[in-house]
Amino acid sequence: MGDTAEKVNKPSKFSQVKAEFKKVIWPDKTSAAKQTVAVVVISVVLGVIIAILDFIFKYGIDFLISL
Repeated sequence: MGDTAEKVNKPSKFSQVKAEFKKVIWPDKTSAAKQTVAVVVISVVLGVIIAILDFIFKYGIDFLISL
């Protein structure tokens, strides 16, 4: 059955990945730097907000327990 059929050469996984990476539109350095700074700043701000809320909840619960 399959003896007469010729084998079809499949492209290797590496060549497929390489072809896909050529299609990617990479950001320029300034755009990547701006986005990195934005992520770091937002992370720090959210960390501070969470720390403040944690502080408020901690002392609020301690106050309620001490009543």
